[in-house]
Amino acid sequence: MSTDRGVGLLEGRVALITGGAAGIGLGIATAMAREGAAVVLAARRIENGEPAAEALRDAGHRALCVRCDVTSRIDLESAVAATIDGFDRLDCFVHNAVGGSATPGPLEEVDDGWLGLLATTVRASFDAAQVAHPHLAAAGGSFLLLTSAAGMEGSANLPVYAMVKASQRALAKSLSREWGPDGIRVNCIAPVARTPAMERAYLANPELEERLVGRTPLRRIGEPTEDVGPVAVFLASNLARFVTGQTVVVDGGGFLGL
Repeated sequence: MSTDRGVGLLEGRVALITGGAAGIGLGIATAMAREGAAVVLAARRIENGEPAAEALRDAGHRALCVRCDVTSRIDLESAVAATIDGFDRLDCFVHNAVGGSATPGPLEEVDDGWLGLLATTVRASFDAAQVAHPHLAAAGGSFLLLTSAAGMEGSANLPVYAMVKASQRALAKSLSREWGPDGIRVNCIAPVARTPAMERAYLANPELEERLVGRTPLRRIGEPTEDVGPVAVFLASNLARFVTGQTVVVDGGGFLGL
């Protein structure tokens, strides 16, 4: 059995990551596991999440997968309950999952697909916060939301996506004020990283990658585990013990508006 360890910044802690089966969610889970955390991959399809959890276990980490559709409050409650049953505590809840669609274009052409986006971002963030709060308060933990620079600068091409991502930042700022006395820190990460969805977009539009890289000062697209994951580790660790209500943009410098 091989091991892949960091310096133990999250040793003894437990993190639940929605959308943890692939992409940025799995990158965050992997980075946290390397730093000693037990990780729970909440995935809408168990057949996708379980192989990812097994790979982490094969690498010497503590990991399990739970089925969770984040649009269902019952599923979120079950995922948190499974985390407590499996590891006795919850130190960090990472809401990364996103679903639905927002076809690029003007607002008047947006169809009902955006309702899925609303459910997985706004409603799921709210439900996840309510469900996780007592356990995070008991652990003095942290709550992380994956948002986007579009929620800060707006997007003429994706107006509803910008709207729901902005709402997540507003919730994080509000919860940081409300939950601070409970010892819970609340922050956002706004990433740009290579994911399966991005790879599909590249196939559909061969010029997209060159355009994205060209507008990024560091001249590359981020990697979920090596670029986004360490920022999540930092925000979940004691290194960020005095950081709350903030959004950390992890995109190679593409957005410089903060």
